[in-house]
Amino acid sequence: MATLRAVTASSGAMVTDPDAVEQLCEAHCFGGLKWRLTDDGEFSVWGYEAFRVYVQADDGTMDLDASEVTREFLWKLAEYIEEGDELDVQSAGFTKCRYPVHACRYVIRNGAVLRANLGGLESLECGT
Repeated sequence: MATLRAVTASSGAMVTDPDAVEQLCEAHCFGGLKWRLTDDGEFSVWGYEAFRVYVQADDGTMDLDASEVTREFLWKLAEYIEEGDELDVQSAGFTKCRYPVHACRYVIRNGAVLRANLGGLESLECGT
């Protein structure tokens, strides 16, 4: 079995309600990724995995039986990104020398969530 080796990094974005964002993040798991919320209210995420978000199990670990909820998480987070600010999350990786390589970008800007991959930028529909 091949293992995806990836990295994720983001810009920082100011949030309107740091307490709500902290609660949102603490209710989710990001695999090996780390998130940070500064005292000033700037949110960022980074680490050595692809950007994927999962619901947290009752014991605080990643709920492996649940589906990935990256889309839903980003739409909830978008409610708290300050108007005029932008969160840009970029993730890239590879599985040995196999095609295609993994690359994606999520941008939260002016209440919208955009997703790009190596094929282009498209609007990410709001989902539940």
